[in-house]
Amino acid sequence: MSTATVWLVIAGCAVVTFAIKAAGPVALGGRRLPDRFTGVVALLAPALLAALVVTSALADGEDLHVGADTAGVAVAGVALWRGASVLAGVALAAGVTAGLRALS
Repeated sequence: MSTATVWLVIAGCAVVTFAIKAAGPVALGGRRLPDRFTGVVALLAPALLAALVVTSALADGEDLHVGADTAGVAVAGVALWRGASVLAGVALAAGVTAGLRALS
């Protein structure tokens, strides 16, 4: 692939991204979103975070992999679910992961 082709692809991606991001404000024109949509938008960030955590915890290159880091994330998730602080969850995840890696 030539350098010019690469730059054309990058420029095309930039234009398409701009169009997609501009479509919402242009279509709404300063109006408020309905409450139903506001609730969905509020849930997008936690859903994206969960997807990133699951991908990081279960992915090893191109394959799914369950290992020490997966166990650390699981222990931290249970601790956070039970009401532990975020700092305690991170410390638990790091400790469990480090301990399991030291044992193997």
